[in-house]
Amino acid sequence: MRVLGIDPGLTRCGVGVVDGSVGRPLSMVDVGVIRTSSDLPVAERLVTIEKGLDAWLDEHRPDAVAVERVFARSDSSTIMGTAQASGIALVVAARRGLPIAMHTPSEVKAAVSGNGRADKAQVGAMVVRILRLTELPKPADAADALALAITHVWRGSASNRLEAAVAQQQALAKAQKQKMRTR
Repeated sequence: MRVLGIDPGLTRCGVGVVDGSVGRPLSMVDVGVIRTSSDLPVAERLVTIEKGLDAWLDEHRPDAVAVERVFARSDSSTIMGTAQASGIALVVAARRGLPIAMHTPSEVKAAVSGNGRADKAQVGAMVVRILRLTELPKPADAADALALAITHVWRGSASNRLEAAVAQQQALAKAQKQKMRTR
């Protein structure tokens, strides 16, 4: 599975692509940041993010997209821009029919480090270890995007298997009911 992780932001939108599956080593395909200037009008900045994300999707052709779920933090001045960038990420992926998952920061921290309250340094160290990197990608937005992609490979794959198992059991139960009716 190839996942594009997106850490939305209006000034810096982190993007990271990870290949892998549960139980197998993961690998980083690419990582970066889409930057916009605070001197530009918000609408132009959002178009820049849209074009940048489209380019990443064209180049890397992910199977799924994982976006950080926006939450209210102490610095409320950035919430609106983060939410707007998140909306652009969701639209760009949905337009292509890609599966989209949203993960909270605490879900990502728990998935990557085992601790939902881990600090950035702990999460960063685990991203380096999990992906066998020589150093943590900078800025933090890029590393966070990789953590999102890792989380989705691990959690998304597990959720997909669980959903498939439930669907299989439901189909089996339905077939058994129909068999009982025909007797």
